[in-house]
Amino acid sequence: MSRPAIRGILFDKDGTLIDYQASWAPTNLKAGRLAALGDDHLAARLLTVAGVDPVTGYATSDGLLASGNTEDVAQAWAQAGAPFGVEDLTEQLDTLFQSAVVAAVPVCDLAALFAALTGRGLVLGIASSDSEAAVAATAERFGLEPHLAFQCGYDSGHGAKPGRGMVDGFCRATGLTAETVAVIGDSTHDMHMAAAAGAGYRIAVLTGAGSAEVLRPLSHLLLPSIAGLEQTLFD
Repeated sequence: MSRPAIRGILFDKDGTLIDYQASWAPTNLKAGRLAALGDDHLAARLLTVAGVDPVTGYATSDGLLASGNTEDVAQAWAQAGAPFGVEDLTEQLDTLFQSAVVAAVPVCDLAALFAALTGRGLVLGIASSDSEAAVAATAERFGLEPHLAFQCGYDSGHGAKPGRGMVDGFCRATGLTAETVAVIGDSTHDMHMAAAAGAGYRIAVLTGAGSAEVLRPLSHLLLPSIAGLEQTLFD
């Protein structure tokens, strides 16, 4: 696909707009303690199940806390011994994750980047494995709302990654066709979602838990971050 044919960009949130490890390592550890009711041994086991180092809070790219949604995490943790029902744990984790927005570390000046991209005539959206409320809170905190035509989370009714539903929802909301949409993300789930939907351009970034070795073969373009995205697409 030629770059001038891109008419819309659908961004992942954590690891793409937000530096994943810098933002989420402390919250991952809090999530483990919450689910274990303060039992350190159980918390370590739960975090390991979710692909997180129980000491640092750093996540692996294919782990549940990096690429799954809250229901996935709650289900796995309930099965691994967390003393909660899945629905209750999902609700408590979503509340924790939404509150973590205040500590989120952006990868660049997001409002300036989004303003520049919409100024180029692009239609923008965010599709996250986090909740819709957390997406909205992130957009509000970083001043992205005026530039967004679409926001969704795993609970927005479009299905979850790596299914194609979020891209389809973006296209329905904006009138764009999938081949004119670029999907930008930091995980294999993002790239598989884009491919399943027939998105015209798959851009992977290295500000999440994913490695270049894993992401390069799944993407059309691999970038260190979205910081230079406007120049990459238009220069």
